Amino acid sequence: MKSGSEKYTRVSMIAYFLKGSKRFFALGIFLSLAAAFLDMISPKLVQYTVDEVLKEEKAAPDIVLRVIAYLGGREYLQRNLHIVALTVLFTALAAAVCRYFYRVSNARGAEGLIKTIRDKLFVHIENLPVSWYQKNHTGDILQRCTSDVETIKAFVSEQMTALFRVGMLIVLALYFMVGIDVRLAIVSGAFIPVVVLYSLFFHNRISSSFLKADEEEGRLSAIAQENLTGVRVVRAFGRESFERGRFEKQNEGYTKMWIRLMGWLSAFWCSNDLITGLQIMLILVIGAIQCVKGKLTPGGYIAIVSYNGMLSWPVRELGRVISDMSKAGVSIDRIRYICNSPSEDMINNGDKQIKGGDIVFDNVSFAYEEDRQVLKNISFRIKEGSTVGVIGATGSGKSTLVSLLNRLYELPEGCGKISIGGVDIKEADRHSLRKHISMVLQEPYLFSRTLKENICITQDVVNEERLSDSVETARLSETIERFTDGYETFVGERGVTLSGGQKQRTAIAQVIMNDAPVMIFDDSLSAVDMETDAKIRQALKKKSVGKTFILIAHRIATVQDADEIIVMDKGRIAERGTHDQLMEKKGIYKEIYEIQNG
Repeated sequence: MKSGSEKYTRVSMIAYFLKGSKRFFALGIFLSLAAAFLDMISPKLVQYTVDEVLKEEKAAPDIVLRVIAYLGGREYLQRNLHIVALTVLFTALAAAVCRYFYRVSNARGAEGLIKTIRDKLFVHIENLPVSWYQKNHTGDILQRCTSDVETIKAFVSEQMTALFRVGMLIVLALYFMVGIDVRLAIVSGAFIPVVVLYSLFFHNRISSSFLKADEEEGRLSAIAQENLTGVRVVRAFGRESFERGRFEKQNEGYTKMWIRLMGWLSAFWCSNDLITGLQIMLILVIGAIQCVKGKLTPGGYIAIVSYNGMLSWPVRELGRVISDMSKAGVSIDRIRYICNSPSEDMINNGDKQIKGGDIVFDNVSFAYEEDRQVLKNISFRIKEGSTVGVIGATGSGKSTLVSLLNRLYELPEGCGKISIGGVDIKEADRHSLRKHISMVLQEPYLFSRTLKENICITQDVVNEERLSDSVETARLSETIERFTDGYETFVGERGVTLSGGQKQRTAIAQVIMNDAPVMIFDDSLSAVDMETDAKIRQALKKKSVGKTFILIAHRIATVQDADEIIVMDKGRIAERGTHDQLMEKKGIYKEIYEIQNG
């Protein structure tokens, strides 16, 4: 997709997604036009049969008279009307074949289009920065990637291709009608601008309603998604009634909005039917009067009624296409919002490789929102191969430090510098940086896969020996042995079948399996008991040769053996030193220690 500095328009985005499908849609449009042309021939065949073969009016063009003579003359065709019937049947069959292959080609183009949209959207969404997800609900994102994508597919494969077919049908029908009776052609054609104008009127009214309906559906999806993933919390606190009421209230608002929208659509279709019926009635009445007065031949009357019937449906369809464009326009804009959101540039993101060395924070300040600084002038150095503990109250900025280090959030210009081995991480290749660092997040996330797949998620080829070692280090081996399916135990969405401690230990095994030079444990032992905590730290210490460990915790016991401990307070470094040094200072660290040890 385009880089963040380039923006899609509606047209350019559709053109981008159509790559690979254009030839199928082009073929479909051609076949659709061919079918429309063949459909228009049949009434002419009937007209010439009635006027020239049966009544011998001799008013047809010379080419038609020559064709009749070539086929054996009027008398011969009067005795063998099956020839004309077979010609009409052959024309209808040819039109049917064109329509069949049109639908096949259109379907291939449509499915190719929707596959391209899904693939491109998924890749783009995966590369959007973490800050983007904080501003957008998961339910709304899913709704854009499902319902709105389907709407775009319908627009391109049905409505956009229909515009070509409808246009040709209208032009051909009016052309043939003009050749039969100019006045009737004018009467029939006069209804076209009327349909277009009132369709545009409804288009403007319906468009805003579709946008609101899509937004409400996104909120409804978000509530459902939250309750499905957080069902244990809802049950644990007995909040079923509250959540049900919340869902029903949102659903009621969403339903009322669609009822209001359906009111507009009903008015649109009723007026469409009324105008179409009026058009057909006028042509029938005026045509019959002209025929009685002898100003219109019987064959001409039959043909012009047929063409008017053929014209009335394309005119109605033109109105429907204009109306449906309202919904398509809303969906295109909602997808365009995602596509125009700047992604992390994983290709042109710096060419310097991270090869190791000391980690340095130099006068770093950071705010998630303006005027609400989380970090204030932070400076420290972590020596390569050392173990550093970070402790502090909730909201003191501990997790923000490591999120900036891994470039999950970008450090703005003028807010300091973070480097590894002398390389500014802004100038480093992101792939190189993130391969150099492994993190156990504060809230470990497990996928709906087996334990083994979750532990080995970063591995293309599984090393069974390293897997066993990682599981043993994370003190997860006994837990796995108790499971009936062992490593093949399915953990469910977000690891719902595991306890908090089991999820944390699985995430720790994940990081150890990755074996990166820098390992970050962000409060990753909070859900395990003190004894297991000590065993894991002891096992990690044996693996610490050449590795840099950053331990973020609330427990003093987790960080007290670290080479250096950083105490955070309100976005600043309050204290630094070893456990013994900090105990002698009798500051925040000692207060926490005394509270935790009674």
